[in-house]
Amino acid sequence: MEDRQKQAYLRRGEKTMTSSVTVRELVDTLRLDVHNGEEHLDRLITTSDVSRPGLELTGYFNYYPQERVQLFGKTETSFSERMTSEERLIVMRRMCQPNTPAFILSRDLVPPKELVQATTEAGIPLIMSRLTTTRLSSNVTNFLEGKLAERISMHGVLIDVYGLGVLITGDSGVGKSETALELIQRGHRLVADDRVEIHQQDEQTVVGESPDILRHLIEIRGIGIIDVMNLFGAGAVRSSKTIQVIVNLETWTKEKKFDRLGGGEEITRIFDVDVPKISIPVKTGRNLAIIIEVAAMNFRAKSMGYDATKTFEKNLEILIEKNSQDN
Repeated sequence: MEDRQKQAYLRRGEKTMTSSVTVRELVDTLRLDVHNGEEHLDRLITTSDVSRPGLELTGYFNYYPQERVQLFGKTETSFSERMTSEERLIVMRRMCQPNTPAFILSRDLVPPKELVQATTEAGIPLIMSRLTTTRLSSNVTNFLEGKLAERISMHGVLIDVYGLGVLITGDSGVGKSETALELIQRGHRLVADDRVEIHQQDEQTVVGESPDILRHLIEIRGIGIIDVMNLFGAGAVRSSKTIQVIVNLETWTKEKKFDRLGGGEEITRIFDVDVPKISIPVKTGRNLAIIIEVAAMNFRAKSMGYDATKTFEKNLEILIEKNSQDN
């Protein structure tokens, strides 16, 4: 990819974006079984909400969320058994709307033949699972929330360092990818290079991953694109990671003041989550990979209550008090 094409691609990625997911992705990821409608697995799912159509089985369709995945558990199937075959077919056909993505049955329940007939007529997949209804609902919701969450794209490199998600940022050419490559050689894992797609998982968590076109790839100036998984093995990559700290690489200048004691904490807000940020000066002779390793370990120590800065300040206070008494 030429530089101009690449930069244009990255600029497009800066915009906030939303995703859609197909029923096929849901089936493949959660390892579900397709009872019928396998030829219609490309139907789109546009919401992460899951519906359990209890009221609809009674004939109440005023607020039927037809765009949701419809989940049948033991309660729904046992209630439908009290209906006549004709009543079941009428209700099942009303549930099968043009934008209804799929029906899922939990606990390996036997689907009512009227549901099979209605979904076949409408071209809607009917899917089976051995999981309990609550567990299945949770798995489906978590998967869809991750796929359909609002996303932004940030320029940087995301690395798993000692289990900590470290997003390395900085100006183009500052050495992010080269630093990431050395970290990979030291046993850490690449999540994304150049462009990191980020979505908010919950009120306290943002997750980063690589776009499909860049997955497992890293660009090193002078060498080009390399496949990290091919060169270093499957243990050198991972598909996604929670972003817990940002390390910003800045070119060192005399005018720029950097934190020397670690007392001033910076924060970067991503969606609704505040992510701690550490600024590291880039200067000839500095081993950035080792510095980032230490920064990650120090951040983890702080989160566990061990703060070297506070220890230094305490020792300094003791020394000042001792000197005052000697005088």
